[in-house]
Amino acid sequence: IRSGNPKNISKFFIDNIDLKVIEQADVYSKEQAEMILKDFFSKHPVKSYTVAHKSDPKNGSQYVIGTLETANGKFRTYFLIKTTGTQSLIQLFRIETENE
Repeated sequence: IRSGNPKNISKFFIDNIDLKVIEQADVYSKEQAEMILKDFFSKHPVKSYTVAHKSDPKNGSQYVIGTLETANGKFRTYFLIKTTGTQSLIQLFRIETENE
């Protein structure tokens, strides 16, 4: 997330991810989700990213909440990671305005 590189993020997505980027929300293919993130990061260049809270892994799931600071303001991020065997993939990914 710090790099603002959608390809680096989407390689950790499950095949059909629950994605919300500001007002755009649905279940998207990994490729569609990458394009949505590419559009977001082109309009909102990343300045910094900090993790505000991270849960302990439980039953193969873990969530991370963070603050994404961009050239156009701050956004709250939330993602859910599911671990199956040795593979950990992002099942849900959200970028929301701070006041949501």
